[in-house]
Amino acid sequence: MLNLTQVQLEKVKQLKLLILDVDGVLTDGRLFFDDNGKEYKCFHARDGHGIKLLRQSGVEVAVISGRKSNSVAIRMQTLGVQLVYQGHENKRAAFAEILQHLNLSPKQVAHVGDDVLDLPIMVQAGFGVAVADAHFAVKQRADWCTQIAGGQGAVREVCDLIMQVQGTFDAMLQTYL
Repeated sequence: MLNLTQVQLEKVKQLKLLILDVDGVLTDGRLFFDDNGKEYKCFHARDGHGIKLLRQSGVEVAVISGRKSNSVAIRMQTLGVQLVYQGHENKRAAFAEILQHLNLSPKQVAHVGDDVLDLPIMVQAGFGVAVADAHFAVKQRADWCTQIAGGQGAVREVCDLIMQVQGTFDAMLQTYL
């Protein structure tokens, strides 16, 4: 079962939106370039399925990344994620825009990050999450840390946690049994 404090449980119950960083969260943080400078990213299939399931449960998903990558746009499109903000090193403006667009308060948002660029949103969000291999300063300020590293299924771990706490996990699981 979940090993969360009462405060953590109450924060997760309020969530309506999960915001994800890309490099180090949806990927393992490594950057691959071919000889022509074309960039490649590797996404974990379980993370993608978790995003789909979480969205089906009624929690929206958004991405805010400091870098721009066509592969991110393509991957998010295949997952049905429409709120994709790339090239935002200062992520606060994108965060504010998403909150306004969805008419949400920061306490209704979870944010998953791995590095100090994620801290401005993480400390404002209602539930800040650091992946297992995040920078120590991010882990220190997170409400919760995953057991799985970024790019290896950490996002699925967060999606499952939200669905379990909000009581939608068992119904989702029944569709597969």
